[in-house]
Amino acid sequence: MVINKSITMGLGSFFKRNKDKKEEIVESHIDINNDDCKGLDCGKCVIACPNNVLTKDGEDTVVRNPLTCKHCKVCEAICPNDCIVVN
Repeated sequence: MVINKSITMGLGSFFKRNKDKKEEIVESHIDINNDDCKGLDCGKCVIACPNNVLTKDGEDTVVRNPLTCKHCKVCEAICPNDCIVVN
């Protein structure tokens, strides 16, 4: 009896990752105009960011870790005062 090897390989073989592929880290550039920002009274960008890139430092909104930014621009879209620009 001959068994076809493709049948006995299992599902794991279909999901093998390409180990030669290297991840490219793109640095994010986020400009925050804290002069127009409402700070603690707003905080919508801090709450809306899916990657927790932004945080509050007193009255200012600051970038916690720019490398975790995925350039989704949710913070830019939700800011009511147009204080954030993601490049």
